[in-house]
Amino acid sequence: MKNFIKIFIILLFFINIPNSQALKIGLYDNACEFTVGFSTQGIFVDKNTQKILLKGTSMLPYKIRKKGSHIVIVSNGKSYKFRSARIEVKTLKRGLVFSKNKWYRGTFTVLNSPKGVTLINNVDLESYLLGVVPAEMPGSWNLEAHKAQAIAARSYAIANLGKRSKRGYDLKDTPHDQAYGGISAETAKTNNAVIQTKGQVLVHKGKVIPAYYHSSSGGRTVNSNVVWAKNLPFLKSVEAFDSFRPKNGHGVGMSQFGANYLANYGYNAYQILAYFYKDVNLKLIKSKY
Repeated sequence: MKNFIKIFIILLFFINIPNSQALKIGLYDNACEFTVGFSTQGIFVDKNTQKILLKGTSMLPYKIRKKGSHIVIVSNGKSYKFRSARIEVKTLKRGLVFSKNKWYRGTFTVLNSPKGVTLINNVDLESYLLGVVPAEMPGSWNLEAHKAQAIAARSYAIANLGKRSKRGYDLKDTPHDQAYGGISAETAKTNNAVIQTKGQVLVHKGKVIPAYYHSSSGGRTVNSNVVWAKNLPFLKSVEAFDSFRPKNGHGVGMSQFGANYLANYGYNAYQILAYFYKDVNLKLIKSKY
């Protein structure tokens, strides 16, 4: 195969990232109703007063509804009505929370607004990525492609912190930002890719880049200004090595099928990233999420 990919130099310097205890991932946005649950005993807490509103039983569904200015929690035929604007949903000891037919690490926050109820998963960055990589890329693919995906996804998440702050969270759990399936999506192989690349991000001129990626380009990626009318110098058109696939996605940045193709030909994650993202360095984030 044509030897076109330059060596990717790993610069083990630290960069400062704004402190944050957890990412806020939107699961439901201004909904009428949704269901939550716990893997072990849990509680519903008013975030403003820190008062425990309701104790939750493990493996039991709790429907959360919007009714007027109140939040209503329904379980086992009983209804509990609260005027709280923000409710935290968490386990009392180490455990998981449940919604959207998936289990999640971390905790939930329920926001009460005039338009409905919003559900947010509060989760640390690395745990979030454990649920992103397998949701974005098949678990059967090459480990080096998974590692490239993990670094791209980590970079995208950090570069887009607060993107949807007006809605009360950072990112959606869909391909509008990044697909995220919680712990229910995790596999041993994709988890390994996240662990092996822990803290690694792509940086251009000292700033973490939004490392856009897509499923397939149909042969060639496109410059960012073709899609978004803005020129991002690290996102240039290149051969994508995915001409065997029809175009699927915006075509900017890393082609996931192209990344796996290159990985199967022996290129490592860093060579793949250096090919799809121009003039970038690999660095480690300093702050703990």
